[in-house]
Amino acid sequence: MTDGSLSPFDLFGDWFAEAEASEPNEPTAMALATATADGRPSVRMVLLKKWDDRGFVFYTNLESRKGQEIAENPHAALCFHWKSLRKQIRIEGPLRPVPPEEADAYFASRARDSRIGAWASQQSRPMEGMFRLEREVAKYAAKFGLGEIPRPPFWSGFRLVPERIEFWHDRQFRLHDRQLFEREGDSWTVTQLFP
Repeated sequence: MTDGSLSPFDLFGDWFAEAEASEPNEPTAMALATATADGRPSVRMVLLKKWDDRGFVFYTNLESRKGQEIAENPHAALCFHWKSLRKQIRIEGPLRPVPPEEADAYFASRARDSRIGAWASQQSRPMEGMFRLEREVAKYAAKFGLGEIPRPPFWSGFRLVPERIEFWHDRQFRLHDRQLFEREGDSWTVTQLFP
């Protein structure tokens, strides 16, 4: 049981620090669930790039399947599952585009080859073999040479603004500890859930 006065962001920070210290594989990996305008869901793994009390940020090609779904239906759900810790966090809420200057700063921080890859990949669209991708990478590597690589206009980030955050901790005999935080204006209510 957690102290009810703790904010969900404080608790997330504690659990995330624990995951960064002990999770053997990518602790920032999270499942991102989106849906089309008519409610057809889709889920994939993405990486958390930033978080604070405003929300949880990831980046993507805006023309990808997820980008198109977000444009149609700007609500999503995230799920962190840290198997080694036997903990899971589920987060739901609307998605807001990050400001251009925030996207520019993050893009500039990426490895040069990753920035070229963002230009080269027509994410989620059919590709006629790996040679096509290699040719696109070579084309953009030549185009930008040793100069600056600007952020592509079709690449940016989103911040999931949480309305619900559920913390799940595995316990013996499936008697799991589940706490649900729900936003009410500027504050949060906390409810203990049956496992």
